[in-house]
Amino acid sequence: MRIISGSHARRVLRPPLGLPVRPTTDLAKESLFNILNNYIDFEDLKVLDLFAGTGNISYEFASRGAALALCIELNRKCADYISQTATELKFSKLSVIQANVFTFLSRPAGNYDVIFADPPYDMPEREKIPQLVFANNWLADEGWLIVEHDNSISFSDYPNFSEIRRYGKVHFSFFTKPGAEEQKEI
Repeated sequence: MRIISGSHARRVLRPPLGLPVRPTTDLAKESLFNILNNYIDFEDLKVLDLFAGTGNISYEFASRGAALALCIELNRKCADYISQTATELKFSKLSVIQANVFTFLSRPAGNYDVIFADPPYDMPEREKIPQLVFANNWLADEGWLIVEHDNSISFSDYPNFSEIRRYGKVHFSFFTKPGAEEQKEI
């Protein structure tokens, strides 16, 4: 696993063996960030990384200058690895909370510019993620929710769905929250 761009470009990270993770492939991650580069200014960006695993996606945002990257990860070993790696890389604006994502999202809070969710592909509850994010107002106006998944699920009929991108077996479904002006017009 490597950081693609930013202050830590080309840095290779080697998570310990035995972590229960399926990191986003470098090809899929690079493609995702190529898309985001066209639409997002990474500075001042607040990112929420759900099912963070190794922290792979958050390190990329932090390397590119995000103002805040908050990882939510249930597994203690994964959470410890993220915390340790953030310290080693001097990512002072990257932190991790060990918590169940669904419990975390069930309370209202938010104002994140980008929320990235990479639940286990076989997790039935993964279909609830967009609903929880939007119902509890976690996303800032004009923010993006990106859910990584395989081809066994489709989010295309969900409210606020924007598009899907496919990179081999990796699929990214994009959701957007309309800005305040757009909401008034609807």
